[in-house]
Amino acid sequence: MEIKLRFFQSPKFSLQKVSTAAFLVLLPISLMALIFFVVYPGDIRLQSLSAPPSNCLPSSLANVSSSEADLRILLGVLTVAEAYQRRDLIRRAYLLQQPLLSASRVDVRFILCRLTTEEQRTFVAMEIMLYGDVIILDCAENVNEGKTYDYLSSLPRILDAGGRWPPYDYVVKTDDDTYYLIDKLSETLRGLPRVDVYLGMRVPCWSTGSESGFMSGMGYALSWDLVEWVAASEVARQKRLGPEDIMVGVWLNEGGRGKNRINMMPRMYDYPGGPETCFRHGFIPDSVAVHKLKDNLKWAKTLQYFNVTRRLKKSKLYFID
Repeated sequence: MEIKLRFFQSPKFSLQKVSTAAFLVLLPISLMALIFFVVYPGDIRLQSLSAPPSNCLPSSLANVSSSEADLRILLGVLTVAEAYQRRDLIRRAYLLQQPLLSASRVDVRFILCRLTTEEQRTFVAMEIMLYGDVIILDCAENVNEGKTYDYLSSLPRILDAGGRWPPYDYVVKTDDDTYYLIDKLSETLRGLPRVDVYLGMRVPCWSTGSESGFMSGMGYALSWDLVEWVAASEVARQKRLGPEDIMVGVWLNEGGRGKNRINMMPRMYDYPGGPETCFRHGFIPDSVAVHKLKDNLKWAKTLQYFNVTRRLKKSKLYFID
């Protein structure tokens, strides 16, 4: 306040004097900042890296907006609330695939049933605040007692299409022990009709019938019209209990739906180990999905095979042999 009073009351005030004084004060400060930047550039860079980002991870794998995407896929990962570490691993594994996508939009969502403990309510709420990638259904947690039905049948009601309908061209149901090669999945789905499509690894894998059997629960894709049909189907509602992958096949078989059945064998398969079969064999470069990644080591070996860390830049900050 004293400076302001003197500024207006002094008849001999000179802007030139103020400019000169300011220059004399700022000059040494500027020189010190320049010297620090030249001598300690790494410290400045490290401080900028340590600042928390406003949004740690995107809730979708997309280089384009939903309205610009020529293909929109919802990848629903059925999991349980306590699998915090597994969800974190899956988020990172899929986020690293983002540069491989061009005109596709893939939204990865973790599908849970009702939370039952204080720990779950707190930790899952934190995940939602940070990532926005969790869907919590109004059901008791289960595997074969209707969770897949609740997931598929709820989507037309709960999804916001943002002015564009349908919100997705395809919906995928998968589990947290399956790893998808998102670019390969997108390339495959882009060439399909997008109507009455049921894609996955056919079971039994030696079946040749075009409208029989079912797709393995490791992961399967339904075109959006089939998702809407499931939501309205009395067949699906009455037969929602039982092995979920078998029951989806039953719905479609009895309803005369899913006539465009795409068998992705051998590009979808179980993790290598034991005698090779039609559903279990070694890694192949053109894979779409690998199943039965039951522990971190199997995830690591799978991610290593597909060279997920190939874009890791060299740095003095770390040494990875």
